[in-house]
Amino acid sequence: MATASDGRVRRGQRSGQAIVDALLGLIGEGRLEPTARQVAERAGVGIRTVFRRFSDMESLFAEMDTRMRVRLLPLVVDGRGDLRRRTRALVASRAALFERIAPYKRAANLRRWRSPYLRTGHARLVRELRADLVGRLPELRRAPAALLDALDLATSFEAWDRLRTEQGLGRERAQAAVERTALALIGGS
Repeated sequence: MATASDGRVRRGQRSGQAIVDALLGLIGEGRLEPTARQVAERAGVGIRTVFRRFSDMESLFAEMDTRMRVRLLPLVVDGRGDLRRRTRALVASRAALFERIAPYKRAANLRRWRSPYLRTGHARLVRELRADLVGRLPELRRAPAALLDALDLATSFEAWDRLRTEQGLGRERAQAAVERTALALIGGS
């Protein structure tokens, strides 16, 4: 009896992983709001399995977030050098991170106002990026608050996404724009 139960548990876990993989794959391909049917088809499960495994969207978002964090964070960056070199390294690492998370962040932004989990996750990301900024550029602890605020904005996902989508810049040009802005800000401190 325990063997049958164990088998069901393992099948349920595999189905759950396949559903999350399917959702991540669809979003990664640019379908920011895939339907449950699309997810089920991609995962190779029935649509009822999707709803049975993830009874609410919050649990699905939580599983996706866990999977994304394991895959993407943290990016290893060389923290040595003068302020300008570390600023360039910060911008390069943010560009790499933002390129990798862009479709998932855009999809989350579409649902954030309806999801307490996504609102909390967004706030956590904003705090983590600001802490990362100060951690890599500790000189900012002594700088005027307005400078830290400006650098936080200039190196944010929202600024990156605007450059990439609204202004239509390629990755290199967007990175150059963020780097120029960040270096101008620290040069004027």
